[in-house]
This record gives sequence, structure tokens and C-alpha cells, in this order.
Amino acid sequence: MYCITIVGMGPGGEAYLTIDAFNKLTKAKNVFLRTDQHPVVDYLVKNGMQYASFDELYNQFETFEEVYEAIAEAIIGKAETSEVLYAVPGNPFVAEKSVAMIMAQAKGEVKIIHGASFIDAIVTSLHYDPVKGMTILDALTVESEVLKAQKDHLFIQVYDQMTASMLKLKLMEYWDEAHEVIVIQGAGIPDLEIIRKMPLYALDHQSELFNHLTSVFVPGGEAIKHELHELEEIMVRLRAENGCPWDREQTHESLGPSLIEEAYEVKEAIDDRDDNALVDELGDVLLQVVFHATIASEDGYFEMSDIINAICEKMIRRHPHVFSDVVVNSSEEVLVNWQAIKNIEKSNKTIVESMNSVSKSLPALLRAQKIQKRASDVGFDWKSAKEALSKIDEELLEVKEAIEKGNSESIKEEMGDLLLIIANVARLMDIDAEQCLVDATKKFVKRFNYIEEELLKNGMRPSSLLLERMEALWVQSKKWDKI
Repeated sequence: MYCITIVGMGPGGEAYLTIDAFNKLTKAKNVFLRTDQHPVVDYLVKNGMQYASFDELYNQFETFEEVYEAIAEAIIGKAETSEVLYAVPGNPFVAEKSVAMIMAQAKGEVKIIHGASFIDAIVTSLHYDPVKGMTILDALTVESEVLKAQKDHLFIQVYDQMTASMLKLKLMEYWDEAHEVIVIQGAGIPDLEIIRKMPLYALDHQSELFNHLTSVFVPGGEAIKHELHELEEIMVRLRAENGCPWDREQTHESLGPSLIEEAYEVKEAIDDRDDNALVDELGDVLLQVVFHATIASEDGYFEMSDIINAICEKMIRRHPHVFSDVVVNSSEEVLVNWQAIKNIEKSNKTIVESMNSVSKSLPALLRAQKIQKRASDVGFDWKSAKEALSKIDEELLEVKEAIEKGNSESIKEEMGDLLLIIANVARLMDIDAEQCLVDATKKFVKRFNYIEEELLKNGMRPSSLLLERMEALWVQSKKWDKI
């Protein structure tokens, strides 16, 4: 059984090197350093340390991940024949991926010798208490992070000017370009420590500030953009005792129609290709979600985090081809899997139960097409749209017969059947029946606008007394509409 001892060499200054680490490093036979680019190495060598480093690996591989994998493999391999001491800058458990890999892969004993981390040196140099709430992030992977502008942040591994530039661009998404940041190089190392304050826009202006010992501290402050938690706080205040009387009166039931209306306005902004309106309308929809979450949290039923958790779990569950090992070859297969998973979630045991699960609040034409699709999935469908067209003629004839008889209930029933088959034909042709009606209504308004404008030019207004004139203008509007 082999043994690996991992030693933390501290952030750089001799004062941060523990007595235990000093004794181990200067007396052990097989000492391996992740890198000898560390200020305390010369001091240790003068006191008898003999070592080999892995610095050459940094030139052999393209990514740090590959370097750390190679180091972990080498250390474990060497430990199979003798006891090994592996030393890293700072604390072995702070931003040391190679240590994590060794710990995960080693089958023998792994001992850890404590070392002060570079974070200890930074907070000491800045006279900063991290208990205030500091977020520590790797500058090399910051692109994928979501920051909270009100919180203090420490970005580590700002190795070079290019990394600093990338970091600056990310930070300017949250803070104003004049927001003060602090560059810390060689924290805690005598004669090497540099602490320099500057506006955010100047972060990458001085290349000499960036090396393997550089971090950037960003104090929290006012964000250039509002964040979701602020909207939640606004809504809580509006619902509070001294808030807005109207907002305080609202319930889930009273807000229901508003949510539907806001969703339609989002659809309209999309149809109009109006990005500014889309931003505004999506904000209104988000407000409705936060409004419902706030009401529910007051009653102790659920809160915003429950909504976010539920949708995250649903998206992961319904995308097994992304988050699991399910294989799909097309978007059609994705939809089939989605519906199958959805049926299981909703415990739909029969086709009718599946049909009934389609929301009754959907527009009628849209709901009709979705329900008809459920029937189609089990083969109950027309062979083609052309074949179904004859059914339109049949239903139209029945509507005419009902009108001739003057039975209002029969007229409504037959009219419903006609609309249903029209929706079905549209589905068979892969056409959104709801959108067809929306477009047709929009066209009607546009043509009637032509009629009204032409009448106004001659000092007239639409009226039943001008029916013949309006019908003539309607015919003209069709020609004008095609120009």
C-alpha cells in the first residue's frame, strides 16, 4: 500500500509556510512540485529541499485540465514504488485541481499537510473580512457564471492581460465602467506584493500586473441592470401593509386573465418582429409569475425558488437525450419522447385522459388541433388533408340545413363541427389554425382601414347608408392589399 503526502506551500512569503510543511519539504526524498514558479522555493532549497517539478508539462498540453490529469497520473504512478511528497502553492484544497484528481483516483493513503491559501494573504493585505460574503470565482471560467453585483467578488487565476480583458468584458455586464476594482499581485510576499486600485475600464491596461500570482477583487455595488431578486423585493414591498392597495387586493384568481392577456401581447410582439416590445411584454409575463409566487409565499404554499426548481427538474427529466444516455436522431423523436414522459408525469393511462390533459384554457382552435393530434398518434385520423376536405363540404351542408330550420342549438352544434374539421384539415397540412384566423382578422382590419380612409378623404364616415360604396371600396382594398 503506497502513501502520498500533499503539502501546501502557502501563498508565497516565508511567513506563510507552516513548520510542518517546512520540515516535510526539506527532509523528504521524493519531493515533486506542481510548479517551482513560487517565491518560497529558493528559501526551501537553501534549507535542503531537493525536488523535481512538472513545469515542463505546461508546454506539452493545450489546456490546464490536461496538465493536471498528467500530473495526477504521474504522482499516482510514482507512489506505486515509493512514498511520494507532492507540493502545491497555497492550500491543497483551494483552486488546486490536480489535488482533487489525485484524491479521487488514489487507491492508497493520502495525507494532507496544511498550507495557508492565497486567499488568507489577500484578505490580510486588503484588511477585508470574508465573513461579509465574498464570492470566489476562477477568471478562466467566469464566462459561464451568473454574478450578483451587490456582492463582493474575488477572481483568481488572472494569469495574463488577455484573461484580464475577458474578465473586464464580463464584469462590465454587471457594473459601470467606472466601478472601482483592485488588482492584487503576490499577496503576502515581501518585495513582490502589488495592490492597485483602478476603474473597471482600465483593468487590462497594464500587462505587468498579471501573472500566476494575480487576483482581482471587485467590491459589490450598484448594478447597471436590475436582477430577478430585485423584482421579487419590489413585489413584496407592493404587497406589504404600506404598499399598493391594488396589488394587495390581488389573488391567483383575479390575476388569471392578466397572465393570458400578457402572453398574447408577447405573441403579438413576436409576430410584429418588435424586439423592444418583446422585451417589455416578456417583462410583464415575468411580473405575473413573480406576483403569483409572492402571493403563494405569503400563505406558505410555495415561493419563487420552488417554481424555478420545478421547471429545472422538468427540463432535465424531459431531455434524457441531453442529460442522460437516451439517443435520438431527430426533433420528431424528441417530441415523441417528450409526450411519453409527460404522459407518465400526468399519469395518463388512456388516450382520452391524455386528451383531457390538454389545457381547457387554450384557444379553441389550438386545443382542437392538439386533441386531434392525440387521436392521430394511435392511428385514428384521415389519410390525408385532401381526403378530409370532403368532410368540410358535408359539415357546411349541415350548417346550412340547421340555419334553414332556425334551430339555434343545432346551428351552434353544426358550426362547431365545421370549425373542428377545418382545424383538422389545417393540422393535416401542418398549418396552425389559430394563427390562420389571427392573420385573417388582421387582414380584415387592414382592408377595413382602407375603406375608412377613402371615405374620410371625401368627408364621409362608415355607415350602413353607404353599404354599396363600402363594398366597392372593399373590392379595391383587395387589389391594393396585393401591391
